[in-house]
Amino acid sequence: MKIVQFLESGTKSYGVLKEEVVVKIEGDIFGEYLETEERYSLSDVKLLAPVDPGKVVAIGLNYKKHAEEVNKPLPTEPMMFLVSPTAVIGPGETVELVNPENRNDHEAEIAVVIGKTAENVSVDEALQYVFGYTICNDISDRALQKFDGQFTRAKSFSTYKPLGPVIVTDINPDDRPITLRVNGEVRQDSNTSDMIFSTAEIVSFVSNVMRLNPGDVIITGTPSGVSPLYDGDTVEVEIEGIGVLSNPVAVKNSVALQNQ
Repeated sequence: MKIVQFLESGTKSYGVLKEEVVVKIEGDIFGEYLETEERYSLSDVKLLAPVDPGKVVAIGLNYKKHAEEVNKPLPTEPMMFLVSPTAVIGPGETVELVNPENRNDHEAEIAVVIGKTAENVSVDEALQYVFGYTICNDISDRALQKFDGQFTRAKSFSTYKPLGPVIVTDINPDDRPITLRVNGEVRQDSNTSDMIFSTAEIVSFVSNVMRLNPGDVIITGTPSGVSPLYDGDTVEVEIEGIGVLSNPVAVKNSVALQNQ
């Protein structure tokens, strides 16, 4: 099943995507909900980020080839940090580069959407607490990352966490082709099977540090091939079974001028 969050006539709603038709739902997507008789053509609605997370937990250095790429040893446990949920935007929205003089990299990632409160869960039980999976592009200001010695500021600017386009509830997250293109050119091309820690291991690990609530998002690391983004680029992340997350890129001040 594919869940979307969409805007139609100024109203924000959840729906089930069935081919090119969005069926509006009422209720709690993490609890009980019903499909209504309201149906919209996908072309007639604006897709938003498919969830509004209470928190975004990120896992760093979780692909073997990416660790080799940056010449770092494989971690012995998931490297976890937090980024601001206010950085989340949806498909088609503009990534606004705050410090264009710095290197701002793309990072294609599969994202886990938590469906039930999870605390101190085992690896064997972990996926029972997952609602589904979506795509994230973890935009990262490398200069600030290096200057700060940690990742929160570098990854938390508004628009630096594109998310979407849908939440898929019934795929194997640990064997998904994952590709990123900039202006049509492939920059990252891998499979989630290259992850050092599986999805279940990550969810279990995080839940043993902090309580996870329905709607929280865990982004699981990026494969090799990260590269900088520039004003005017279009960046697309594709994960088989989920879809394509596409976002234009612009310098923040130029975006503000365009909107005046």
